[in-house]
Amino acid sequence: MEKAKKAGEKQEKQDKIESPTVKGFTVGAAAAGMRKDNALDVCVIVSDPPCAAAGVFTRNRVCGEPVKLDRLHLRHPSHRAIVANAKISNVCTGIEGLRDAREMAARLAARIGCQVAEVLVASTGIIGRRLPMERILPGIDNALAARSAKGWPQGAQAIMTTDTRLKMAGRRVKLGGKTVSIAGMAKGSGMIHPNMATMLCFVATDAAIDKALLQAILHRVVDRSFNCVTVDGDTSTSDTMLVLANGAAGNRRVSQDGPQARVFESALESLSVELARKIARDGEGAQHLVTIQVRGTRSDAAARKIAQTVATSPLVKTAIYGRDANWGRITAAAGRAGVPFAVRNLSLRMNGFLVFESGRPVPFDESALTQTLHREEISIDIVVGTAQGGATVWTCDLTDAYIRINADYRT
Repeated sequence: MEKAKKAGEKQEKQDKIESPTVKGFTVGAAAAGMRKDNALDVCVIVSDPPCAAAGVFTRNRVCGEPVKLDRLHLRHPSHRAIVANAKISNVCTGIEGLRDAREMAARLAARIGCQVAEVLVASTGIIGRRLPMERILPGIDNALAARSAKGWPQGAQAIMTTDTRLKMAGRRVKLGGKTVSIAGMAKGSGMIHPNMATMLCFVATDAAIDKALLQAILHRVVDRSFNCVTVDGDTSTSDTMLVLANGAAGNRRVSQDGPQARVFESALESLSVELARKIARDGEGAQHLVTIQVRGTRSDAAARKIAQTVATSPLVKTAIYGRDANWGRITAAAGRAGVPFAVRNLSLRMNGFLVFESGRPVPFDESALTQTLHREEISIDIVVGTAQGGATVWTCDLTDAYIRINADYRT
C-alpha cells in the first residue's frame, strides 16, 4: 500500500499542470443575474469533435431534475457539451423542472449544432425553486460567446456556491506515444458526504477511449477519491461527475483494460484526488484539512467505515477546530463504527505523535502536539490490527462559521 501511495505521489508531481487546456475543448461563463452580486453563474464546456462520455451521480432518492435528464442522455453514443448553473439546483421542481433542464440542453444544442441528447446538464444551489429561464437561456448564449480554450477558471467560478476557492486541476500523460491532457473543475463546500461526495465535477480529456471503459474507470476512480470525502455527513441531491473524452490527442483508442488504460486511470485518479482534497479543505467555515488513514482491517471497506465514522464525528471535528489533542474522541468514534477489532490491537497517531498504542495510552508531549494542531493540515493515523485492509478519508473541522453559513444560506 505504501509503495503504491509513493508511486502515486511521484506520478502526480510529474503530471500536474497549473493552467489546464485540452485540445478541442473550450469553456465559457456568464452572469445570468441569479446571484445578488451579478457574478458568473452559468458555465458551458464544449468539444468540437464528438465525445465519449461517462457520469456518476448522487444516490439520494430525492435527486435533481438535471441528474434524471443526464441519466437518460448518457445512453446516447456521443456527446458534445455540458451546461451548468449555480444558485438554484432545480431539485423538487417536478415535471416543469425536468422541462427546464431539457430546455437548457436544447438551447445549447441548437447553438452548437448537435442533438439535444448530446448535451449534459447540471445545476447547484437552493432546493425547491424553479430556474428563471428568461435569464438562464440568454446566459447560455453569453457563456458561449465568451468561451475559450483557457476559460477553465471562469467556468470553475461560475459553478461555485458557498465555495471560497476555485477548484481546478490538470494532468498530462503519454498514451501510445501521444501527449494526452486531462482538465477538471469542481465545486463543493457543504452537503459533502459519499455516495458520491456532494459536488459537481466536470472533466475533459483529449484521449481517445471507449465509452464503456471510460464509465468503468470513472466508477473505480470516484470510489477512491470523491467517495472518500466528507464535510458534514449530508449527501446532496445534485451530485454529478461527468467526463468527456474527444480523442483529439490522436492516440490509438483505448478500448480495453491494459497498460494504456491503467496509465489513463492513474492520471484521472490523481486529478480526482487533488480536487477531492480541495473540496475537503474548502469545507464551509473550515480551518483544517484532515486526512484520516485506517489500516489493519480485513477489508478496505471496513477501514473506510471506521475512517468515515471518525471523519463525521462532531466531537472529533470540533476538537480539531479547538486545537484540542483529545485523542479519546477519536478512539471512541473508531469503536462505534460497527467494525469488529480488538482494542488491544488499536494504535493511534495525531500529526505523527503516537498517543495510543496496543490498547494503552502512551506518554507524549501534549504541548508540542497541540502546537501542530495550528497547522492547516492535520493527520490522524489509526491501526486496528495486522490485516491488509486500509483506507484514506479526507474531511475538515467543524466551526461556528459552518453554522452561520448554513443558517443564512437562503437569505
